[in-house]
Amino acid sequence: MKTVLITGGATGLGKELAKFYAKDYNVILAGRNQYKLKEAQHELGDNVYTMSVDITKYEEVGKSVEKLLVQHSVDILINNAGIGHFGPLTDYTKQAIDEVIDTNVKGTIFLTQALMPHLLTRPEPKVMNIISTAGLRGKANESVYVASKFGVRGFTESLKVEYKDTSLHVIAAYMGGMNTPFWDHNNHIKDKSRLRSASEIAEIIYKQQNDSEDILF
Repeated sequence: MKTVLITGGATGLGKELAKFYAKDYNVILAGRNQYKLKEAQHELGDNVYTMSVDITKYEEVGKSVEKLLVQHSVDILINNAGIGHFGPLTDYTKQAIDEVIDTNVKGTIFLTQALMPHLLTRPEPKVMNIISTAGLRGKANESVYVASKFGVRGFTESLKVEYKDTSLHVIAAYMGGMNTPFWDHNNHIKDKSRLRSASEIAEIIYKQQNDSEDILF
């Protein structure tokens, strides 16, 4: 059975993706909150495992991956973890900017880099980056978040070129807003009822995962 590693896997879209993948794959949920990881693991089943890691910390990522690979192989990496701060550009604090860039951009790069040598040894390796439509166009009061997603989009496109002569399949998923805990700590979205559920988004991604083109909806 193949194995998928999902960052931000304890809640929201990551957890919903895990529900679908757990039907046919071993699943490793990666995140910082050990309590939520264990809670999700207990809910999802015996073929679900956890990896406690702060993807914004370069050395920790390397050590965590090294430890993980002693017990598991990884065939698919889904870079799902993300954070957003919103508002006028002049209202952003340095801390808010750092959190968005460190998690969304650096975290994605750090984990992908650490896993890449292993992934390339697998028969059909895959990297899927959850980007959102914020990686396609500018949006008011989302300048830093959008910048981070454009960064992940550029990283994804570059991986496609860099590894085009290998068996690695690189996918970008561009979707609109979801009704998840992502929005719990801000009032950027006034009416969450207009958003799709994380389960609906996860099902679309899971069903289209083997397509050669990126997932856009």
